[in-house]
Amino acid sequence: MANTKQNKTAVADFLGEFISFRNSLKLIHWSITGKGSYEAHISLDQAIDSLADITDRLVETTFALEGTLNIVIPETSRPKNYIEHIESVYQHIEDRREELFPESFSQSIIDDAQEAIQQLLFRLKRLE
Repeated sequence: MANTKQNKTAVADFLGEFISFRNSLKLIHWSITGKGSYEAHISLDQAIDSLADITDRLVETTFALEGTLNIVIPETSRPKNYIEHIESVYQHIEDRREELFPESFSQSIIDDAQEAIQQLLFRLKRLE
């Protein structure tokens, strides 16, 4: 990773956004109702559990490379259209991953995150 202050801030911001995303999935989980809601609850919980482990791995690996970062978690809101929200986060990760995490082992962790998100999208879309 580039060892600039600007890059460290961008990485810390990304990590905070990622944690906020995971939290938003829990807000969605708690508020989802109707047909297929049980399956959606299970799918969201699986994704949240996977992303908790992935987040921990990514933060610890990044700290090992860059030192402690000042991660601030943005306010988490519950999106009205959760499919669009999840898709936009997936795209945001895709757009920033190489710039912020150039090492192959960090890329592997990002791959795991994107896989978990795609699996969640597949499950949720099948319920619609």
